[in-house]
Amino acid sequence: MFTRHHKVWPHELPKTMTLPKTSLFTNLEISARRFPDHTAIIFYDAPITYRRLLTEVEAMAGYLQSQGVQKGDRVLLYMQNSPQYVISYYAILRADAVVIPVNPMNRSAELEHYIADTGAHVCLAGQELEGFITPLLAETDLERVVVASYSTYIKPDTDLKLPAEVAAPAWSNDVPGLVSWEAAMAEAQVPAKHTAGPDDLAVIPYSSGTTGAPKGCMHTHRSVMATAVHRVFWNLSTQDSVQLATLPFFHVTGMTGSMNGPIYCGATSVIMTRWDRTTASRLIERYKVTGWTNIVTMAVDFLSNPDIGQYDLSSLNMIGGGGAAMPVAVAEKLKKLTGLDYIEGYGLSETMAATHINPNDNPK
Repeated sequence: MFTRHHKVWPHELPKTMTLPKTSLFTNLEISARRFPDHTAIIFYDAPITYRRLLTEVEAMAGYLQSQGVQKGDRVLLYMQNSPQYVISYYAILRADAVVIPVNPMNRSAELEHYIADTGAHVCLAGQELEGFITPLLAETDLERVVVASYSTYIKPDTDLKLPAEVAAPAWSNDVPGLVSWEAAMAEAQVPAKHTAGPDDLAVIPYSSGTTGAPKGCMHTHRSVMATAVHRVFWNLSTQDSVQLATLPFFHVTGMTGSMNGPIYCGATSVIMTRWDRTTASRLIERYKVTGWTNIVTMAVDFLSNPDIGQYDLSSLNMIGGGGAAMPVAVAEKLKKLTGLDYIEGYGLSETMAATHINPNDNPK
């Protein structure tokens, strides 16, 4: 192994990292034991504690098992960023099953491919996407869809601008094979003992399919754990860190940096369903956000806000991301505004997010 990078290695970090030998779900269980009353999620001003998060994960895991989900089964997760996404993701893992994160921009043709490729018979979907998945109940092996309404988790008197999907009234319908999120949770099913270990499959994100049909990237709990832990390790995150979650959780960067990493260390994720630069600025100021992982185009739009100088962004101690090279002029504008360098990284769906990240104190 070459050591050329050691000359710029952060002096405060060791050059090796010891990984937990547990499932990804165990991270949530441990954080909930350590910090039960600490805020795990803030969703348009509505807080959710680690105690509540774990309780709801357990209830949804029990429901999934009551619907026949067994160890190793694949379960589709077809939602936008929301508390229900986090709960669904960890409930699937708690049930010893495998998360199939689906891009919310995918429609029936792609969904049909995922169902056939994975053998999934259960899907958890956002209400704005229900119309694309429902027809497949009659055309595929899909048997059950749990429909989540994001509006049921917001603070009713929030003064933040809400995306249409979040502001929409709660879904209510009587269609065979469909059940509302609330009805599934109300069954209060108790899941069986969690048995998944580090070498069991955990998540299968799909490629974009640029050279044919999308292909699943098979990740064990160990590989997902590795990138979650190294992100926390590299950024010196703690339980008092606050992460702004604007990248989609279905994508490995958002999944790792804004969901799995914070849950591992017991930190707080401030979740946005859709990008809005003014809402992002207000959330950073209101909740003293310390870290924000994004894509370059998002950072460019953020800095293009003519009112950006009105917001207190002084709590930020890390801004970074990838997706494209950060233009020098934009990086300089960001540093003038926040005093921070933009920390670029590189990764793949096949590697569960970043394989390379610049040092915080020596980026290039």
